[in-house]
Amino acid sequence: MFKTRLISGIVLVIILIVTVGVGNLLLYGVLLCASLIGLSELYKVVKIQNKPIGIVGYLAAICYYILLYMNKLEYIMIFTILLIMLLMAVYVFSYPKYAASQIMTAFFGVFYVAVMLSYVYQTRMLSDGSVMVWLIFLSSWGCDTCAYCVGVLFGKHKMAPVLSPKKSVEGGIGGVAGAFLLGAIYALCMNLFVGADVSPILCALICGVGGAISQIGDLSASGIKRNHNIKDYGKLIPGHGGILDRFDSVIFTAPIIYYLALYLG
Repeated sequence: MFKTRLISGIVLVIILIVTVGVGNLLLYGVLLCASLIGLSELYKVVKIQNKPIGIVGYLAAICYYILLYMNKLEYIMIFTILLIMLLMAVYVFSYPKYAASQIMTAFFGVFYVAVMLSYVYQTRMLSDGSVMVWLIFLSSWGCDTCAYCVGVLFGKHKMAPVLSPKKSVEGGIGGVAGAFLLGAIYALCMNLFVGADVSPILCALICGVGGAISQIGDLSASGIKRNHNIKDYGKLIPGHGGILDRFDSVIFTAPIIYYLALYLG
């Protein structure tokens, strides 16, 4: 199990480095596919992955990415209203085929998965995006690793005793501190070896905030799984689960890093 997890993790990192490093259409296409897969994983939880409302969700995700590519996100409110109307139309004209909770999940999923994950692409497209985009993964996965290590060594107080008994307050604090430190080290390395011109303090601050938010993303995904008594969202990544299992914290971190980089950078 460990060997499988390690190998698949290495392959995932290689794909990530190539995809994010190249950026542009490659990153856009990969994120669109990942969003559709993640959406299907979430819809599978509430048994709508192959139903009409699930198809509406997939089409909505594709439409959103088209708006993103065309740089027409000023129409996002119109898009949102039309999506609600379409889902409710399916709901009322097929009543009582679907529960209201399924309709809500169909709507929620488009924004939770597709929209929030798209901020990886949006961050990469910033003027300094080739540098700042890596803070998304550094803060989320770096925080998780640091939180685990600190929690094992010093963890005593439970952060969310019912939802995730193994996570501790000490681990959470250690994760944020670790992300803060990793952000500063990353900026120094980029300035020294790549010739970038980024502030270590700024990157540390952004990474630390991202690390704090990433823990909410991790716990949120765990909460949904516990509500529906499942261990993993999928099996796409051997040893890691599905897209939502591996990118649960990235989904929350990406928008935060984008706006912090945009307004502070």
